Amino acid sequence: MKKLIAAGILILFCAGVAAGLSCSQGTSAKTTNAMTAGKPELNLKLAMRKLWEEHIAYTRNYITSALANTEDTATIAQRLLSNQNDIGNALKTYYGDAAGKRLTALLRQHVSIIIEIMKVASINNNESLNKANKRWHANAQEIAVFLNEVNPNWPTKNMAEILHEHLNLTAGQIVSRLKKDWIADIGCYDRGHDHIIMLADTLTDGIIKQFPDKFK
Repeated sequence: MKKLIAAGILILFCAGVAAGLSCSQGTSAKTTNAMTAGKPELNLKLAMRKLWEEHIAYTRNYITSALANTEDTATIAQRLLSNQNDIGNALKTYYGDAAGKRLTALLRQHVSIIIEIMKVASINNNESLNKANKRWHANAQEIAVFLNEVNPNWPTKNMAEILHEHLNLTAGQIVSRLKKDWIADIGCYDRGHDHIIMLADTLTDGIIKQFPDKFK
């Protein structure tokens, strides 16, 4: 009987939460649409921030689940990979299909290396970890070069510094969680969150400078 009551409470609770989320999301979407109507610069900034915030959020979810070896790990990895498709598709509007696909491929490689790093980190394979880390940073450099090729407002040196720091802050979360240093882990994520917003805004500013007529 107690189990049935508990199950009933759980069902009601989940239904209530689902309803609450549905109402909250609907209100938020209407408010955002009203606030940003006729403001293409703000629309781009919000969209770019959302894409990159999803990137670090699902990266963190993946790190947490992979280290705990939970059943959702593979599902989160797929969601993280699809986020890279979304980021590449966002740039197709300005740089064409080929450029969008190229960025997607580079970002999916970035995520694939994270997945590899998590596998070798969990078994303390330092040699494989060092090799993966080098490829991770080489990939970041390749992304920086690509971004500069499509937009001179994104200097290679500046973009490389931003991307390498993103990797460092992500690695900081992995190391902190392996050490069970939860305060350091949270600190790395918080700094990484601020950093990724800066990256998103840098991309937005570069697009606006390159295509001013689209934002009149």
